[in-house]
Amino acid sequence: MSTSVLARERTVAGPGFNRWLIPPAALAVHLCIGQVYATSVYKASLVEHFDTSLTAVGVVFSIAIVMLGVSAAVFGTWVDTGGPRRAMVAAATCWATGFLVGALGIATSQLWLLYLGYGVIGGIGLGIGYISPVSTLIKWFPDRPGLATGMAIMGFGGGAMIASPLSSTLLGWYDSSYDTATGLASGSAVAKLFVTLGLVYLVVMLFGAWLVRVPADGWAPRGFDPSTVKKKALVTTESVSANNAVRTPQFWLLWVVLFCNVTAGIGILEQAAPMIQDFFREGQDSTVAAAAAAGFVGFLSLCNMAGRFVWSSTSDVVGRKNIYVLYLGVGIVLYATLALGGSGSTVLFVVLAGFILSFYGGGFATIPAYLRDLFGTFQVGAIHGRLLTAWSAAGVAGPLIVNGFLDARGEPGALTAADYRPALLTMVGVLAVGFVANLLVRPVASRFHEPHGAEPTAEHTPASAQGEDTTAEGITPLAVVAWLVVGVPLVYGVYETVVKASALF
Repeated sequence: MSTSVLARERTVAGPGFNRWLIPPAALAVHLCIGQVYATSVYKASLVEHFDTSLTAVGVVFSIAIVMLGVSAAVFGTWVDTGGPRRAMVAAATCWATGFLVGALGIATSQLWLLYLGYGVIGGIGLGIGYISPVSTLIKWFPDRPGLATGMAIMGFGGGAMIASPLSSTLLGWYDSSYDTATGLASGSAVAKLFVTLGLVYLVVMLFGAWLVRVPADGWAPRGFDPSTVKKKALVTTESVSANNAVRTPQFWLLWVVLFCNVTAGIGILEQAAPMIQDFFREGQDSTVAAAAAAGFVGFLSLCNMAGRFVWSSTSDVVGRKNIYVLYLGVGIVLYATLALGGSGSTVLFVVLAGFILSFYGGGFATIPAYLRDLFGTFQVGAIHGRLLTAWSAAGVAGPLIVNGFLDARGEPGALTAADYRPALLTMVGVLAVGFVANLLVRPVASRFHEPHGAEPTAEHTPASAQGEDTTAEGITPLAVVAWLVVGVPLVYGVYETVVKASALF
């Protein structure tokens, strides 16, 4: 692609463009970068290959998540002003390069190259890729922003469900002695896996970049009246720049909300497999087998992904503030119940954890729409990027809180449900802080608004001047192909996860 092809003006949709091509374009990126949650597949292999500790290898994941937040904050405005195609190509390039440099580090036994490749370069691709389709989706779906962002960000949760079984299969191809029970494969097999994933992800993400378009100035979907937005609580028709947004109390209240919701969710996600075994331990043995514990992790992945779509879509009906009352308020009750009575029944434990993880995923998917409600569409991608620093902070705080309590209670493999209680009750307090922060959210003061005409969108264009909606809503050949590209892998991932999760029952 030449530079001109990546320019924003070259991505303006023409007459007859189907806006339902935008969700699969976004999914093409998010399903790929969601692989970051599947690093456990080859973690043990890297520990053996580099002859180092779990902590040293785990640093790779931590670097990637920190760089996600940092790059999203730093490049957020660049993503918004340059358009989604330029950003998606940049994300694809960094993400694929991260895998290839990481593969070189594995092949040459240079751990620092893995840090640089997958951690730093790949992490930059993560951050840019995560926010690149957000503002575009919201502008194409002003009538259903929660549905639109939920569909895309659902892909980030679903990416690991595809990458985990796919990686296991590829490692089996590249190493005939690969044992799925121990998860150990040769370093050369993991290096080949990295090369394969890097090239596949590059192609799929570039397909999404080729597919994406931005709506023309003054465009609005058929039957949508922007004036009706004013009737909804907390929803503005004004615009706030990213620089002004970070000066508002609303931004920092939502930062706290996201931080608390993510910290609490990671409290279960990071310890999922050992946690369910420890909760149902009799002496030195657990009544939950290792296979069932792995199925539990798969079940939580499904809940995480489903929550991103279901709860975010629901927020279009009940409102963003109300849905966070559900995430945080009901989350408090669920965490307290899990801490005090979760060991009474395996089914109860699984159900409670499943709802908690669905709220965790829903919080990620709903936050872009919440930002759009409060700050408008002007620079919502850049604002979202800055807010994702809460994710980076929570990614450090959550594991530290849980692991700190557990380390003080005993050795892994000998913990019981009672040993988890202080950590879980601490998460109740964390959620309570987020609950109060959400209740304090009010409309943004007018002094932070941009002058009218700062952004030529349907929200700022008089109804008489708005262009007619000439987009297609029906099924087209390109739409079928686009949805198959993202849908087939997603169905594969769901099927593999359901099979594993069935061991729970």
